[in-house]
Amino acid sequence: MSALSARTGVSVPTLKYYLREGLLPPGRATSPNQAQYDDSHVDRVTLIKALTEVGGLDLATVGRVLHVIDRPEVERLGVLGCAQRALLGAGFVDLDESESRAIPTSRARDWVCRRGWQIDLHDPVLDDLDRAWAACESAGIGVDEERLDAYADAVERIGEIDVASVPPEPTAAVRQVILGTVLVDPVLTALRRLAQQHIAVSRDHRP
Repeated sequence: MSALSARTGVSVPTLKYYLREGLLPPGRATSPNQAQYDDSHVDRVTLIKALTEVGGLDLATVGRVLHVIDRPEVERLGVLGCAQRALLGAGFVDLDESESRAIPTSRARDWVCRRGWQIDLHDPVLDDLDRAWAACESAGIGVDEERLDAYADAVERIGEIDVASVPPEPTAAVRQVILGTVLVDPVLTALRRLAQQHIAVSRDHRP
């Protein structure tokens, strides 16, 4: 385990915790108190680090993500359902179950309906949008529906790129959707800030 710690930069106590919690599979026993860990263990620890340090996930969510990646129930849930169940946990809304529930009323739901997006109106992400939108207004940031539509135009293009990158094989698709959702979000945030800087500097240097 000390060798695995040296290769991954994760402390031995943390690796032991991953083992106890089932996040890291056991190594091959070489003696009563020793086990051998291979490249697959290095890959798993590296993935856990990425999900927690870059993706910002707690270990409970990481556990669900790893479970779905290892044993995706694609036939029952579908690729997107697998990804959402892993990432949202108790907040996941099954499409079949949501049909019998009353649709909440909110500004975000009204907006997606007007825009014509094919969204499950029970999706808790819409609640996230409502809260974020209200926070912008409380802070005096002018995010009206016209500006939101402009953002949505740009994000649709990103969504097209994401969907086009998903491989056809179901197990690989589940992994791609989950990890792409978690790990690409920080990339997009960084790109947005760099683009803001580029555009601001470019405008200042216009003749």
